[in-house]
Amino acid sequence: MSHNWAGNLRYAATRLHEPSTVDEVRRLVDGSERIRALGTRHSFNTVADTRHELLSTASLVGPVTMDADARTVTVPAGMRYGDLAQALEASGWALANLASLPHISVGGAVATGTHGSGDRTGSLASAVAALDLVTADGSLLTLRRGEPDFDGAVVSLGALGIVTAVTLDIEPSYAIEQHVIERMPLAAALDDLDAVTSAAYSVSLFTTWQDPDTIGQAWFKRRPERDAPLPAFGGVPADGERHPLPGISPVNCTPQLGAPGRWLDRLPHFRLAFTPSNGDELQSEYLVPRVHAADAIRAIRNLDSRIAPLLQVAEMRTVAADELWLSPAYGCDVLGLHFTWQPRQIEVEALLPTLEDALAPYAPRPHWGKLFSAGDVSSRYPRAADFAALRARLDPSGKFGNKFLERHLPRD
Repeated sequence: MSHNWAGNLRYAATRLHEPSTVDEVRRLVDGSERIRALGTRHSFNTVADTRHELLSTASLVGPVTMDADARTVTVPAGMRYGDLAQALEASGWALANLASLPHISVGGAVATGTHGSGDRTGSLASAVAALDLVTADGSLLTLRRGEPDFDGAVVSLGALGIVTAVTLDIEPSYAIEQHVIERMPLAAALDDLDAVTSAAYSVSLFTTWQDPDTIGQAWFKRRPERDAPLPAFGGVPADGERHPLPGISPVNCTPQLGAPGRWLDRLPHFRLAFTPSNGDELQSEYLVPRVHAADAIRAIRNLDSRIAPLLQVAEMRTVAADELWLSPAYGCDVLGLHFTWQPRQIEVEALLPTLEDALAPYAPRPHWGKLFSAGDVSSRYPRAADFAALRARLDPSGKFGNKFLERHLPRD
């Protein structure tokens, strides 16, 4: 059976289906005892795994339908964000945000609460206006923003059914400038994180924690028509293009040096036409309420000697609050503390309990698609009981369940 993008997980499923139509999905779901959806496989844990059947959404075909009046676009769930972005740009439209990688699928990113960055910009899931869902009996259910079950069904971890199409909010196309500031004092973020993260439309702070008092690179993605001139915050503007990993060629990164360009060519960190790495990495991320951000960063800094030997690079980004029940940004603005680890899984997994203990006072919610050690995390989500009830109603037999859900969001 196939493996995930990073190669650290081989799926246990007995069969992989690759339907191209919604009718095929409906027949497969109706005829299966247990089945799970699989996107572009950019998850580092078993969230999509099953010992039964997997259904890839990558081959689902369908039109990209834009509604200019409603300012929405409807796309197949397996479509990659980079491909969608090109279709939108060709018609003069844009998404409000993109993740670091444009290679990920719309359905998979939405289902796990994946995000880009921006003080006033929500996760990718917050842009969902409607979705089509094949439920346990093979029927097709459409849920729209404002309907009672909608907020529980968007970030659903595949637990409610197979999402076949997603409708997203769009806006007129816009330009982005990308600037990199190097060697910024960490104190700039600790003393006034709001000033740093509000200085551009999207901000990413990178560090290897080799120097615990310095942010190695700060990437500022500005909308020239909106954002004020960019301060250096005690750092130095980069004199050339950079890769987030020190010493790595920036050839597969998106253009920098302040040159304005299309939103789709600047919001991701990496170009769609290139593979950003060979998958030789592991990832973890914890999202903490914005009010705890500085203390959470200090807690990480106190572990720098434990973290740095296993780390490739760490990234800090902000995400605006939403009302999606299982979103890590549910109910409050958050700071994401992201770790790209070396592919040393035994050592990384041994460190994660220590890392999570250090963050525990700050109410961290782990990213659903990345490595974490916590077990039942339902107490961190105020609407977890409502989600369990929704799941029981839409999937009473547990057709879409797996061990990941049993461990982290038990039904009872």
